[in-house]
Amino acid sequence: MKTATPIASVAASEISLYRSVLQIKNDHDLEELGISFWDAQTTIQWSYNADHYFHAASTMKLAVLLGVFRQIDRGELALDAPVHVRNRFTSIVNQEPFMLDLGRDADPDVYGHLGKTLTVRELAYWMITKSSNLATNLLVDVVGIETIQHALDELAIDGIRLLRGVEDQAAFEAGLNNEVTANGLLKILRVIADGKAYSEEASHQMLTIMLDQQYRSGIPAGLPKAARVAHKTGNISTVHHDAGIVFLEGRKPYVLVILTQFSADKARGTAVADVSRDIYNTLSELTHE
Repeated sequence: MKTATPIASVAASEISLYRSVLQIKNDHDLEELGISFWDAQTTIQWSYNADHYFHAASTMKLAVLLGVFRQIDRGELALDAPVHVRNRFTSIVNQEPFMLDLGRDADPDVYGHLGKTLTVRELAYWMITKSSNLATNLLVDVVGIETIQHALDELAIDGIRLLRGVEDQAAFEAGLNNEVTANGLLKILRVIADGKAYSEEASHQMLTIMLDQQYRSGIPAGLPKAARVAHKTGNISTVHHDAGIVFLEGRKPYVLVILTQFSADKARGTAVADVSRDIYNTLSELTHE
């Protein structure tokens, strides 16, 4: 398989991809679309609206994961450390207590342990693979928002604004939301893919967790069944995101982030999968020329 691609072919493919992405945006009536990808095989990088900030939804959990493994790699936190499982947190706006809505996050793997303990390892696993909001807020309390921001700063990752955990309604109403860009999430995934998220071991453990992601209607849905994707989704009523590292047989991986925003009266549709399919097809054509 070739690793070098003629510049003219790359340029033509980028123009074609741009047109295709605009068509997907139009077909799905998206208000905003942000895309960023990097291919380790061809070293091609391409983006569309990649510095636009979107509501992070659950993609912010990648930053939390990074903060957790920063502390583990520094020896300041143990993967097997027990964490008391409780459903009571403090708003960043008024310091009033709030609880997560069981109806929105009824994950028995975490909620079934209320009043008991789970390890940091278990909470990190359920935070990513089943997007547990309870596990997320518990880990945010364990490591702290400031530490998570330190992790982003130390690894020169911008394009991520992390203010709080999840379901802090008072903060939401005050407009204090976590926000991400496609380029920001790409930087997180690239340091993990490159084994540079603090250490090769920390990067490997994060990657292993992400490979067990259970929600696969985004990036994986646009790929061959044999593809392995280490990723994190993010969904609320008006956004559908996916950010992942794609592993295909016989080639180096590529990193892809797709962020979509739509009106509240629209179904989320298949825009993320459609973009994922276009990226895959474009790269396949280039690497088989």
